[in-house]
Amino acid sequence: MKYRTVVMYVEIGCFVSCLCGWILVCSTLPTEYWTFSEVGSIVLTTSNYYSNLWMDCISDTTGVSDCKYYPSMLALPVFLHACRALAVSSVATGFFGGVLTLIGMKCTKIGGSELANSRVTFAGALTFLVSGTCGMITYSWWANKVVREFLDPHFRAQKFEIGAAVFVGWGGSVLLVSGSSVLTYFSGKEGLPSSSSRRPRRPATYATARTRRTYMLPATSSRVTLGPPLFYEGRRSRETRATPRSGLTFNRDSFV
Repeated sequence: MKYRTVVMYVEIGCFVSCLCGWILVCSTLPTEYWTFSEVGSIVLTTSNYYSNLWMDCISDTTGVSDCKYYPSMLALPVFLHACRALAVSSVATGFFGGVLTLIGMKCTKIGGSELANSRVTFAGALTFLVSGTCGMITYSWWANKVVREFLDPHFRAQKFEIGAAVFVGWGGSVLLVSGSSVLTYFSGKEGLPSSSSRRPRRPATYATARTRRTYMLPATSSRVTLGPPLFYEGRRSRETRATPRSGLTFNRDSFV
């Protein structure tokens, strides 16, 4: 199987994972069961209290329930405002991440060249990663507050427990983070080449075997020469033959 085909299947799997995680995160916003509390000694008089980012609700065993939105926005604590902002940011960034990933994937062929599509997919994967991170912070922060108040012996107000919406949000955030991480790796590897691969290559030099060789003179000399050995061997042999000839001295008595 070709590498491009493998990457295409990986992109499809990561996109489906991120899309499912984004849907799960979106489903938690209108859900009331972020926190719940059960008050009562017997079944017939039990009352259930539950709330989310937007409202407080109460229901009894007869099936009658009543919900009330928070009356004042400015009177809410900073914690609730921060959770709202993070949850909405998670939904918004997940939407744009899905659009960018759908445009840049190899199976859609909507974009231009392979490099441009990989970069668009990389941007969508980063947007999905931001969406999953915002969702994870929101649900973890909310759950930490609920657990801390429940275990605090000095907390006198009504104590709540973690609702089902928080667990669903955790699952969706994990899908977003895992899918976007794999998608970021593959798209970044193709769309953002390393500096070594982008470095211009030097032109290749072609040389014959004669010019590539280096020859050394005898041990008395350390100079490197680039000529063939026969030339220097012949020169050395002529010098050795000429040395005794030039060293002879003649005088008058030699011929007597």
